[in-house]
Amino acid sequence: MKKLFLLFCFSLLMVTVSTAEEQNISLQKKSAIDLIERTIPGASSNFIVEIVPYLSEGKDYFEIDKKNNQIVLRGTNGVSVASAFYFYLKNYANGIVTWNGNNLSLPDPLVFPEKLIRKETLYDYRYYLNYCTFSYSMSWWEWERWEKEIDWMAMHGINFPLSLTGQNEILYRVFTQLGMSEEDLHSYFVGPAYFAWFWMNNIDGWGGPLPRSLMKDHFKLQKKILERQRALGMKPILPSFTGHVPPKFKEYFPKVKLNQVHWKGTKFDKIYTIDPTDPMFKTIGRMFLDEQTAEFGTDHYYTADVFNEVDPPTKDSVYLDNMGKRIYDIMHSVDKKAVWVMQGWLFYHSRQYWSQREIKILLDAVPDDNMIILDLYSENIPVWQRTESYYDKSWIWNMLHCFGGNNGLYGCLDSVAVNPSRDFHNPASKRMKGIGLSMEAIEQNPVVYELMMENVWSDSPIEIKLWLKSYSTNRYGIFNSTLYDAWLDLYRVIYSHNGNRKSYRSVLLTRPFLKERELKNELWYNPKDLEVIWGKFISVSSQFKNSEGFKYDIVDITRQVLTNRSHKAYEKMYHAYINKDLVKFQRYSKEFLSIAKDLDEALSARPEFLLGKWINDARKLGYTAEEKDLYEKNARNQITLWGGKNSVLHEYASKQWNGLIQDFYIPRWEFFIRIVTDDLKNKRQTDFEKFEEDIKEWEWSWVNSATKYPDTPTIDAVEVCKKMYKRYSKKILD
Repeated sequence: MKKLFLLFCFSLLMVTVSTAEEQNISLQKKSAIDLIERTIPGASSNFIVEIVPYLSEGKDYFEIDKKNNQIVLRGTNGVSVASAFYFYLKNYANGIVTWNGNNLSLPDPLVFPEKLIRKETLYDYRYYLNYCTFSYSMSWWEWERWEKEIDWMAMHGINFPLSLTGQNEILYRVFTQLGMSEEDLHSYFVGPAYFAWFWMNNIDGWGGPLPRSLMKDHFKLQKKILERQRALGMKPILPSFTGHVPPKFKEYFPKVKLNQVHWKGTKFDKIYTIDPTDPMFKTIGRMFLDEQTAEFGTDHYYTADVFNEVDPPTKDSVYLDNMGKRIYDIMHSVDKKAVWVMQGWLFYHSRQYWSQREIKILLDAVPDDNMIILDLYSENIPVWQRTESYYDKSWIWNMLHCFGGNNGLYGCLDSVAVNPSRDFHNPASKRMKGIGLSMEAIEQNPVVYELMMENVWSDSPIEIKLWLKSYSTNRYGIFNSTLYDAWLDLYRVIYSHNGNRKSYRSVLLTRPFLKERELKNELWYNPKDLEVIWGKFISVSSQFKNSEGFKYDIVDITRQVLTNRSHKAYEKMYHAYINKDLVKFQRYSKEFLSIAKDLDEALSARPEFLLGKWINDARKLGYTAEEKDLYEKNARNQITLWGGKNSVLHEYASKQWNGLIQDFYIPRWEFFIRIVTDDLKNKRQTDFEKFEEDIKEWEWSWVNSATKYPDTPTIDAVEVCKKMYKRYSKKILD
């Protein structure tokens, strides 16, 4: 009887498991079909979607086939099917999906592959996002924008996204359960433009107090995000507790051992973290994960970045070992399948602290199979090469590329095309398990990201020139030899650089000063070469005036040309000042400001370059006038001062945006130029220190102002670029 009962229970279990698997397959199939329909309304009837089992290797793969008059898309999950769909669009429909312009339509009649197409990925994990992206790009996103991004992820093969939205509500519940009041937490939670650095143990309270309404809205939003990501077969990475507690925590728990840590290189106050040896560390950690799991579920992957740009309070090996063990123990105590996913940025940024000894101590505290390190800057400064591939931990090769969301034509196409597969096949890379994107901000330089994600379904280096032919065809809908030549030139001139972020900062966006160091034009190319490329785009602009991708590209190139010219004008201003030549200083400063005004006008042609969109998106999140004003101040502050009046991070997240150029950067330079001009007239030395103190007050008043700006383009992209080309192409760039 007992055996029959056990047999019955086992059979029931198998039926339950089988039913769950069938439901999951059905859900992923439906999710893939829905994605196709969202991408091209009415197109899903042309496709048959099939979710297929993994082969013995356990790697994701997809197939594209023909059945009667339909395209068959087979894949191991929703992401694989979405990737198959995108592969079909790129290779049979001249299609593309980017942040800065899509080209989407199906050929009529449908084009079918001549034979079965099968693609398998080398990589178990295809990672996406960076803590910073949630602030520099996603601060004001609601579900409609998130839905588009998740579709983009799936079509580009992403299966391992960082998913941080909504955690403030979990933290709020934990600390109020411990007896703290909402008012106590006002000095803890930051404003929405600064969530990333709050989550990374850098700051408290800045940009707040955070309204409860936004905590609740983001909590609901996270449920939608996770539901969609999982429905497509993704494995979202959720946060774990890192020890960061409110400033008033000590008043409630005076016996708890706390450490104070400071965000290196900034003037923000220190924050409090619980010492890993204190029992309260595990108590709160478990409370956090229990609450999060109850609300959001889990896929067993957790992020915890405890030392982001923050040095630990000691180099003591026991402390580092305890920190690693305690963080992992919290995860493991709640989830026996827990895997700690950690950004490896600290090992590069704070390398004076993190020698091989300290890195090894921290990593050795965690079982090898329960940790994944994100090598965050692999395309330029890989850390895996100096850490014996993270001492046998699994790790992921990432492209960082963008810092602070700064505008600029820039990228390392050679590294991106070659190094992921080369490093994967290199025995020294040991347990390299994936590739990913770890940029601080998105919605820029789409060519770099399209190329990087081409690696997902490739097992060897990508031939860039051949790939650019496909890219330019897909971006603009048809092959055009002039545009293909222009892209080959862009690769040769711009996108072959292997430097780092400073290579595209604009002098126009710096706080005004006449400094010799600002003369060090960090461009790695001759700006005249870019103007030749500009002319090629202009020459075919009438033909492609309705292409969203083309309109973005021609405005972006125009932006870069004018930015480069502003630097040349600055150089001449500087030399005129050094030589005390008033006439030339007036001439070149007038030229400098004229270029800046033209730049602002050109930027008004695209939504990606509008200050009004950034501010208005922020205001939309508020329910009351007070909330709307708070979010606007957050939006203005992040892209300018990044802190208080004396912030050392000012301009870190600077943007070349319409409205921001006109109302922030130009007035700042005009104020400066008036002072210098007057001093030259009166043969006085300019008091630059006094100017800086005065301009800080003006900057702070701008952050707290409320001027309205358009959030949709006010001028035709092609026409304004042609206007600028006509104006500048005959002016010799010297």
